[in-house]
Amino acid sequence: MLLKLNQLIVPAGHQLLIKDISWSKYKDILAELGSDRNSRISYSQGVLEIMAPLPEHEVSKKIIGNLVEILLEELDIEFWSLGSTTFDKEIMDAGVEPDDCF
Repeated sequence: MLLKLNQLIVPAGHQLLIKDISWSKYKDILAELGSDRNSRISYSQGVLEIMAPLPEHEVSKKIIGNLVEILLEELDIEFWSLGSTTFDKEIMDAGVEPDDCF
């Protein structure tokens, strides 16, 4: 019996690690989970991590993001605030989803 992703429950503040995941399977998992989710996905050399952040994490993320934006504006440095985005590169066999990025 194969386990389906929609059967997995990762409570806030916890992580799920899955090993022996190929690059193509990682991409399939990203597509199946979609972008409208609360979890963060990381992948490195065959290990997939699904992490669900705590609400406190989101508060800290917002404070730090605001601080970075103010600093960049004061230093007159052009930037884009992209929010949560998936960065992955097959040649590096890695992918990550930061909370915020600039």
